Amino acid sequence: MGSLGDSISNGARRVVDFRSDTVTKPTAAMRAAMANAEVDDDILGVDPTMNELQKQVATVMGKEAGLFVPSGTMGNLIAVLVHCEVRGSEVIIGEESHIMHYEQGGISTLGGVHPRTVPNNADGTFDLKKVEAAIRYELDDHFPITRLICLENTQARCGGRCLSAEYTDKFGELAKSYGLKLHIDGARIFNASIALGVTPERLVRAADSVSVCLSKGLATPVGTVLVGSKEFITKARRLRKALGGGMRQVGILAAAGLVAMRDMVDRLNVDHANAKLMAEGLNAVKGLRVDMSIVETNIVYAEVTDDSVLTPKEIVEAWKEYGVLAMTWGRNMIRVLTHYQITEDDVLFALSFFKTTSLQAANHKSSTLSRKRTAAELAPVYY
Repeated sequence: MGSLGDSISNGARRVVDFRSDTVTKPTAAMRAAMANAEVDDDILGVDPTMNELQKQVATVMGKEAGLFVPSGTMGNLIAVLVHCEVRGSEVIIGEESHIMHYEQGGISTLGGVHPRTVPNNADGTFDLKKVEAAIRYELDDHFPITRLICLENTQARCGGRCLSAEYTDKFGELAKSYGLKLHIDGARIFNASIALGVTPERLVRAADSVSVCLSKGLATPVGTVLVGSKEFITKARRLRKALGGGMRQVGILAAAGLVAMRDMVDRLNVDHANAKLMAEGLNAVKGLRVDMSIVETNIVYAEVTDDSVLTPKEIVEAWKEYGVLAMTWGRNMIRVLTHYQITEDDVLFALSFFKTTSLQAANHKSSTLSRKRTAAELAPVYY
């Protein structure tokens, strides 16, 4: 198997994890900041480190206030429930959105909010006319009343595509013209900002609220900051308590977030460059195809074509034997994400599998493997 196989057989197993940017580990600077964080009781609103993080993220996003929550899912849920206070309200979301696919329908289960989906285009956008046609604003006893539109930037299921400020502005104008609110799931908003060369504030200027994830590309261990007006955050804080998201000396986590805001945003272009390098390498492999035009940030989808001798699952399983972790996506795709702990050398290491082992040989190897795998290796990653 050459040098890769030798490195494994000699016990020097190298693991390169492309499953998601959620697998990032906190940096040494984050760990030090967490250990030395000044803390108090955040439920009482007096944890100084948390207050600084919430203020800083809100300022960067051009909003009045912020609220730390444990996850992006909770941030989106709270935002929808605040904007749709009347049960039976309706929110317009993309059919490929995270809220639609990966949040257990929490807006309906916990908030009584009806989701109305519109199709995403290949680049993650919506047709503005279709969104306008979906708005239900007249008092008709048959219909729920639309109160909110949600966008996602970057659009993960569409390849990490970026929504421009001008595009978002149009939705802000549409929402206001009908008396609606606009929420942005900004799980990777900093990736969009770096890729487009536009400030985060400009990208979300039209939004009434934004959920900003710190635990993906920014590499903190936990957390999202929800931002909006002071009135919005006051209501959001009450809901966070009801959902069990209130925490005490949470400045320990906020300390990592402050380091992330200082150190991790400007280096996201490195992740994007590594994603393009990976995409180019995979696209050069017979039996794989990558649409290079959609690789804008840190997400790469490789299609396993008809002339491949392996299925996506078999490629991922064979890759794993070389210490490379990735995900299958749908019936014929492989998804890889770059992040802080993926270097250019890691990308080249992963691509060298296809040079060291032909797909035919990998096919034979994948069908005869019997090595036991840990639960962590087999655990699915959804976002």
